[in-house]
Amino acid sequence: MTLKKTEAAAPDVTGLVGDIGGTNARFALAHVGAGGIRVHSVRVLQAAEYPTGVEALAAYLADLPAKDRPDLAVIAAAGPIERGAVEFTNNSKWRFSEAGLVKTAGFKRARLINDFTAQALALEHLNRKGVHRIGPKGRAASDGAMVVMGPGTGFGAGALIIDGEHRSTVTGEGGHTTFAPGEVVELEIVRRLAQRFDPVSIEHVLSGPGLRNLYQTLGEIGGEPAPLTDPAAITKSALAGDPLCRLALDRFCAILGSVAGDFALAFGARRGVYISGGIAPGILDVLEASDFRRRFEHKDRMSDYLKPIPTRVVIEPHAALIGAASLLRGLAG
Repeated sequence: MTLKKTEAAAPDVTGLVGDIGGTNARFALAHVGAGGIRVHSVRVLQAAEYPTGVEALAAYLADLPAKDRPDLAVIAAAGPIERGAVEFTNNSKWRFSEAGLVKTAGFKRARLINDFTAQALALEHLNRKGVHRIGPKGRAASDGAMVVMGPGTGFGAGALIIDGEHRSTVTGEGGHTTFAPGEVVELEIVRRLAQRFDPVSIEHVLSGPGLRNLYQTLGEIGGEPAPLTDPAAITKSALAGDPLCRLALDRFCAILGSVAGDFALAFGARRGVYISGGIAPGILDVLEASDFRRRFEHKDRMSDYLKPIPTRVVIEPHAALIGAASLLRGLAG
């Protein structure tokens, strides 16, 4: 795939890019040149099939022709980067370090970034086909913050700050902040979940496992059986018309809207809020019909502040790879 054009004057660079979460490890080759960013040779590996991240990377590199082996690597990881190393939040057996990548994988230079740093970096490189608008068109400001956040195996968030010609990213661990109920039923959900989690975080309700928590808890509240345990099965059943599964998915979308509004206020995200991750692209119709946008704007005196802010779902499946690729030129020096 080829994305928006980048600076024509800079030299072309090729390198390996990675996007590693709790479930999947995506690796690819990326070419950054006058025509933009081109990501190719994408391979998605199941993290559970590899004891360590180094073994997963080795499996990808082993399938490349010798002439295609890159010297540079930028890998986005689902966890905080500390001194050039990462321990994965939702995959405790996997670890990477920049020094280790150079030593064991043969790269001349390697860089690790948070996966939502990569998502934030990708925002300016995505074309219109890479996003899907939810709610009104809105009026994005020319400067300021763009927030990207999303549920998948966990919940991540980051921001791209634009101030004239300057760009910077902000990435934290927003999924582990405490969940704030927005409606009466959510107070009861939190009361019940608090018997298992202390405290109840955003990730406990907005993630694959979070959807399961909502489904099971709403079943308890309504006195209904909730036999499903796989989040994908819950989503599939919701789309097929199962009442409890759809109730859980609708509640999921409503809470997602409320949290998106919170992040928009926290970052002053007048350039827009983008929902990424593995769940949202598969439920676009549900999101559009849900309370997502109403809850996004429902912030008392700040509702008028939020109304012009556009909300979009990132449907480009390799956004994090694109964001990682945007750093290859800097890594090449």
